[in-house]
Amino acid sequence: MYSVTNPATGELVEEIPNATDAEVRAAIDRVHGGFVAWRARPVAERAAIVLRAAELFAERADELAAIMTLEMGKRINEGRGEVGVVVDIFRYYGERGPELLADEPLTLRGGEAVLTKEPIGALLGVMPWNFPCYQVARFVAPNLVLGNTILLKHASICPRSAAAIESVLHDAGVPAEAYVNVFASSRQVPWMLADPRLVGVSLTGSEQAGISVAAEAGRNLKKCVLELGGSDPLIVLDTDDLDETVKATATARMRNCGQSCNAPKRMIVLGELYDEFVDRLAKRVAEYYVPGDPADPATTLPPLASVAAADEVAAQVETAIREGATLRAGGRRVPGGGAFLEATVLTDVTPAMAAYHEEIFGPVVLVFRAETEDEAVALANDTPFGLGASVFGTDRVQATRVARRIEAGMVYLNKSGGSEADLPFGGIKRSGIGRELGALGIEEFMNKKPIRL
Repeated sequence: MYSVTNPATGELVEEIPNATDAEVRAAIDRVHGGFVAWRARPVAERAAIVLRAAELFAERADELAAIMTLEMGKRINEGRGEVGVVVDIFRYYGERGPELLADEPLTLRGGEAVLTKEPIGALLGVMPWNFPCYQVARFVAPNLVLGNTILLKHASICPRSAAAIESVLHDAGVPAEAYVNVFASSRQVPWMLADPRLVGVSLTGSEQAGISVAAEAGRNLKKCVLELGGSDPLIVLDTDDLDETVKATATARMRNCGQSCNAPKRMIVLGELYDEFVDRLAKRVAEYYVPGDPADPATTLPPLASVAAADEVAAQVETAIREGATLRAGGRRVPGGGAFLEATVLTDVTPAMAAYHEEIFGPVVLVFRAETEDEAVALANDTPFGLGASVFGTDRVQATRVARRIEAGMVYLNKSGGSEADLPFGGIKRSGIGRELGALGIEEFMNKKPIRL
């Protein structure tokens, strides 16, 4: 069942039945059947449609933001910001697509060839709830320009977002057979992946979901792109303005109520800064992040996406404290029926504790002390995840050196992980497979076919 439940109040707003097996098979047939006509459209036409989609997303930003606020509790201003990123992604691929898909001459030792860049067929996208529009855009925009068709299964708490995205794309001129939203259940995904009419899958979600999808994709020889969990480190080497650094790092962690895969979840601070950093961070978190209505632009801390999610994060915090972590701020569920949890700071977390190894997907900061650069790097890399990382420091040479030593798919200097349309996004280790966005993002489901001349 797909359902809309307001996480600020716990009120059930709407329920939508899952698609039947017959409806899912019919949806697969539509995107498979639509591939030949869509790929035959000139690249310039497909790019123009994607550009038109960018315009419509911009026009409907308020509507889309309100839907996200209702469905998963995103602050209304963050929702508008998310749509702004979506617009940028569609605009990037609409403008750059023809150039990125142009034939590439190859000079061989014994002659010449040309590398052509072609679509491969109908793809399945399995999308999460934490960024209901942005995650879809990362997958959809490049593949529509490339000429692939898409069957989209969104998260079960985001049916209105899913329907609104489909409406934007169809209104922009994407054929009904080139992009199909289906309210499929998780139970149906394995046999969907076994269907030969779908040739690839992109999933953004949990580590366990990625394991399941990758297993089915491998069993059926399907290309997959996976963007999974993260336990991103943020190293503070030094700073000229501690208050600004604390503000920037707190903002990065609390964005989307901490429900971001590439948020800095582990802050690693060099010894001489550590005590003052923790004191100021705890004060900032306790005073600035106040639970409130996510539809109110003044709210600084919205609810988590569901009561179950809030309960899970609260339980992780309680376990960490029971195992010996020190609570510096927050840590409690907020009474009143919604999915609110106080913004939280924990220190003294050790490898013997569950919190050291888990991804805590909520407004919780772990702060670690390191005495040397080497110790900071070792702490940063001591995780099964490898999505993103950040390094803050006044010496750019040192910060760059540290960035090169971190085992992650992407590293940011003096800022935390965000998203840019032209910057590749993705992780290593248990954080995923493949890249999205930028020039690399359009290549994942591409047939790079050389023609020997």
